[in-house]
Amino acid sequence: MIIAKRAARVTTHLRLKRGLSSRASGILSALNIPTNQEISGVYDGQWKGSGEVVESVCPTTGEILARINTASPADVSGALTKSREAYLQFRDVPAPRRGEILRQIREGLAIKREELGALVTLEMGKIRTEGVGEVQEFIDICDYAVGLSRMMNGRVVASERPGHTILEVPNPLGVVAVLSAFNFPVAVYGWNLALSLAAGNATIWKPSPTTPLTSIAVTSIVAKVLEKNNLPGALAGLVTGGQPVGEVLVGSKEVELVSFTGSERVGRIVGQAVVSRFGKSILELGGNNASIVMPDADLSLAVPGVFFGAVGTAGQRCTSTRRLFLHRDIADEFLERLQKLYSALKPGDPLESDILLGPMHTPAAVNLYKSTIDYLRSIDADILFGGKEYDVTPYDGGNFVQPTIAVPKSVDMSDRIWSTETFAPILNVAIFDELEEAIRWNNAVPQGLSSSLWTRDLRNVGKWTGPSGSDAGIVNVNAGTSGAEIGASFGGNKSTGWGRESGGDAWKQYVRWSACTINFSNEAPLAQGVNFNVD
Repeated sequence: MIIAKRAARVTTHLRLKRGLSSRASGILSALNIPTNQEISGVYDGQWKGSGEVVESVCPTTGEILARINTASPADVSGALTKSREAYLQFRDVPAPRRGEILRQIREGLAIKREELGALVTLEMGKIRTEGVGEVQEFIDICDYAVGLSRMMNGRVVASERPGHTILEVPNPLGVVAVLSAFNFPVAVYGWNLALSLAAGNATIWKPSPTTPLTSIAVTSIVAKVLEKNNLPGALAGLVTGGQPVGEVLVGSKEVELVSFTGSERVGRIVGQAVVSRFGKSILELGGNNASIVMPDADLSLAVPGVFFGAVGTAGQRCTSTRRLFLHRDIADEFLERLQKLYSALKPGDPLESDILLGPMHTPAAVNLYKSTIDYLRSIDADILFGGKEYDVTPYDGGNFVQPTIAVPKSVDMSDRIWSTETFAPILNVAIFDELEEAIRWNNAVPQGLSSSLWTRDLRNVGKWTGPSGSDAGIVNVNAGTSGAEIGASFGGNKSTGWGRESGGDAWKQYVRWSACTINFSNEAPLAQGVNFNVD
């Protein structure tokens, strides 16, 4: 058995060494990721991994980038124990000192921004400017959290009793588990880690099983900062692996907060499991986002905005534009302009600066695209553009599909083509006559993440952003559904999960709150004038 294992490892060593392209090896080497051996995918202060060996596959070429030793049950258990120990040490570190740690993490990320961005492109498949932009998002949230570390304030509440005051006090929460998705393999973890560390918690990260290299590279940068400051590495632990690893984290009473990004189906399971043990959860689930274009809209803004929303990241953003509602007066012109932009798209290596369309992340995503196209044809939808894989692609092993514009005959939002989020570059179009009709369509689906209205009429803006307007968590005007900044909280309503991450008041979920009544008088009156004297 030992001989067989050694033989398998030798074979792997030779296959990786001979087969890895210079395109990939240069990126991995720049981040000190070995290209000729299996890589440890667990970090709790030490690098290890005794579980299943998984392959990281490039979605552009289909080549195997690396083999990663993921977490075994014992690895996960040990990492959780060390996370708890790290939290008990870190919770008493003053918040501004925690901010200094985040400042150093920010600097470490900034130094490797381009290299990390290239790795995101290599392993996930998004174009390079988006990969670098995602790393910048982590850098930005670190900047935000540095300032936040001096402003995580409670409140002083007036007491009805003389000689009393009431304080609302935030304190560190405990251990935060972050279960992130493939489409943003850096940014989502960054949102959570920055706020969690600023709050005084330990964080343990289970990334998507298809983007382990990115998580290893990011964790290596964070680990160096922690080591430099004599802090336990388990403050930012890592456990790569599949569903069994996630199930342990979600079910563990040693985890106070679970932040999960993924599908509605899995999010429902995660939410139920966490609440069953009275834990806290942040859920960021399905999108199914709509853009509405009014007849007074500036089409020079709206057309490119919808184009990026529908095609950016090959339609694999939580905030991608899936539904497009066009006013009848401008529908023909808008679609003509939009199809011209689609026609100019060429699939290519997302590492090249002039490429706007990279691959789908996995063959399974391509199959989802195909099955949705088949359904569109079965309901006799008009497919204005796309609807198939490319005949010629830059790499035979890549997961390339044509972005698609379709006009279903029915505008029944309960039909699955409208009500179900398809994680692919498919844009479904409907025509409306009145804004109220389009708002009803926008709100008629289970999800509620992002939405967008294109108009120059202030009355439309007021209706859209008011109580009778969009019920999504992100309600934009003259800006697309994609491309959120870190300053505001990010998240959605309804089956999107009601979670909030990043800016705004999102930090308040990463602390435990205490109401502290302090009596500094010589009396002890009860609230509401209650008299409980025995005399």
